[in-house]
Amino acid sequence: MADFSVGALVPSVVKAEARDAISSGPAAATGAVSSSETTNAAGGAAAAVEAGAMEATGGVVRGGVGVSVSADGRCDRDLLCPICMCMIKDAFLTSCGHSFCYMCIVTHLNNKNDCPSCGHYLTSSQLYPNFLLNKLLKKTSVQQIAKNASPVEHLRMALQQGCEMSVKDLEGLLYLLAEKKRKMEQEEAETNMQILLDFLHCLRKQKLDELNEVQTDLQYIKEDINAVERHRIELYRARERYSVKLRMVMDDPVANKLQTSIMDKNNNVLVSSARSAYGGAGFGNFQTKKIEMKSRGSSLGHQRKDVPTGSDPHQSFTQSGLAVARKRRVHHQFSELQDCYLQRRRHGASHISNQEDRDVNLIRREGYSAGLEDFQSVLTTFTRYSRLRVIAELRHGDLFHSANIVSSIEFDRDDELFATAGVSKRIKVFEFSTVVNEPADVHCPVVEMSTRSKLSCLSWNKYTKNIIASSDYEGIVTVWDVTTRQSIREYEEHEKRAWSVDFSRTEPSMLVSGSDDCKVKGWCTNQEDSVFNIDMKANICCVKYNPGSSIHVAVGSADHHIHYYDLRNTSMPLHIFRGHRKAVSYVKFLSSNELASASTDSTLRLWDVKENCPESINETLYPAQVRTFKGHTNEKNFVGLTVNNEYLACGSETNEVFVYHKAISKPAAWHKFGSSDMDDAEDDAASYFISAVCWKSDSPTMLAANSQGTIKVLVLAA
Repeated sequence: MADFSVGALVPSVVKAEARDAISSGPAAATGAVSSSETTNAAGGAAAAVEAGAMEATGGVVRGGVGVSVSADGRCDRDLLCPICMCMIKDAFLTSCGHSFCYMCIVTHLNNKNDCPSCGHYLTSSQLYPNFLLNKLLKKTSVQQIAKNASPVEHLRMALQQGCEMSVKDLEGLLYLLAEKKRKMEQEEAETNMQILLDFLHCLRKQKLDELNEVQTDLQYIKEDINAVERHRIELYRARERYSVKLRMVMDDPVANKLQTSIMDKNNNVLVSSARSAYGGAGFGNFQTKKIEMKSRGSSLGHQRKDVPTGSDPHQSFTQSGLAVARKRRVHHQFSELQDCYLQRRRHGASHISNQEDRDVNLIRREGYSAGLEDFQSVLTTFTRYSRLRVIAELRHGDLFHSANIVSSIEFDRDDELFATAGVSKRIKVFEFSTVVNEPADVHCPVVEMSTRSKLSCLSWNKYTKNIIASSDYEGIVTVWDVTTRQSIREYEEHEKRAWSVDFSRTEPSMLVSGSDDCKVKGWCTNQEDSVFNIDMKANICCVKYNPGSSIHVAVGSADHHIHYYDLRNTSMPLHIFRGHRKAVSYVKFLSSNELASASTDSTLRLWDVKENCPESINETLYPAQVRTFKGHTNEKNFVGLTVNNEYLACGSETNEVFVYHKAISKPAAWHKFGSSDMDDAEDDAASYFISAVCWKSDSPTMLAANSQGTIKVLVLAA
């Protein structure tokens, strides 16, 4: 918002009489006057004017010339120039007997050939230097300087003028000066020592605080090392016991035969159940179980051949390779992981100390603190993956629609179908398992619905499988039945483009939308009109229901803030999350208490909603911004944002997908849509950007689409 405030101008203030005289004096002085009385009156007026001005300004030096001031504070009016009303500088005398500043009278005569004081005819040839007045002025100036000079200047002037002094007087003066110098040096040294001492005290306090913090951290680390070592020994002993039991089983032929038949029977049951499963999730589980059975059978075969070792050399080599890769990732992000560990360890310790009813004996018995368990979970999930692997790909465009930008991509309730929408004015619904399991150059959607305008956002109903909502560039919010391919409701109250729409997870008939008309509107599928309206001051870029509540909504705005509303009182937000430097393009909830946001300032931010929403709102509360994520580029486009329990993913204007772990501010993995995706060799790959992303629920699999219309199925891999 533009700021039109203007700073106040403070004028100089003089007395009214002096101001009137100043404004009329020069005109009177330059007028045609024929009598000496009038001249004297003009001179008296000039003196009065300067006296009044000097009294108002307290003897301020004007024009760089000092004004002679008498003992009672009034200036000597005989030394004023009638033209500039200041002390005469470089005095010249006219033929009619008046004195002026040389520059003042010459400038006047260039415009008018008369005397400013008496009006007699006057030319520049009738001007003569006034040596007596110049001498008097010089003497007055010296006296004024001497009057205002410091004792040091007086002494310097006296010595320069050759003041006569005896050697004894000079020695006494030098002694006084030396003593004065010694005293000043001592005072300065004491001041410097005091400053240095204060600094050292502050530094000592700071380092002691740091030392106490380091000692506390070292104590935490020591306790955790002991706990981890104990747990590792327990795991080693359990593995040894298992190996002994396994060798005993292998040595018994009857048990061996029985074990083989049981395992074959279980394998057949697993295969048949996997084949009967429906959708992408069933396919993923089937592939996983096949791999597990193969590795289990291979491991068992090796164990039978080499019973004493109790391990598979190839498997051990693979596991050691994965362990090395995970350790490498730890060292690469060591600083971030260190901060994460210390933060969670300290928070866990303070949390325990503040709970008197906490079962400390149970924690000691288990050995692990809450902070250590929390960090171990972060470390395990963060080091598990390092890249994104492409498992399927399809094109969103067709021969009849060249506009291919995918604005939104969303999974349905069961993650069996996903829908896409964009500038092609079509909602396309694909079967996920078909896209993954049946490679093809072109995948046909199972459902396709046409709209009147370009689409900006989609939202599936999480209770009714076949219901989906859309928002478009004309501001229309539409609820569709995918089965019948018809619209159920159309809401046209928005006056401008609607950027976002979202179904409530806890109240399936409710949905919310946000628009460029600066309004957030709530809708009910059972009603034709909006059920609530929130007027804001900036464009609305995104809206999202809290997954654990039907009365709390997060709104991302072009004012750089996130407004969190309680729909029972929409007059003011429950809280405003401040931190982004540009428009907030997306808001998503990881959980009921964790909110993620994306902005065109090239950052993602994680917020603690619970910490910021007490029953009585206090605006002085520090916003609980948990973390800022940087690595992608986003300055002007909507590049998508998706979250699950542990990870955040977003697009980039570099045509890349970035994945962040919620505890680490740097990217954990990324994938670039390469030049092989381009149909036209002359196209500039740099002009494309990722436009939409979506996680598959509780899975390392995600969908990503770019502005060219390419959609990829990506999976996190080691």
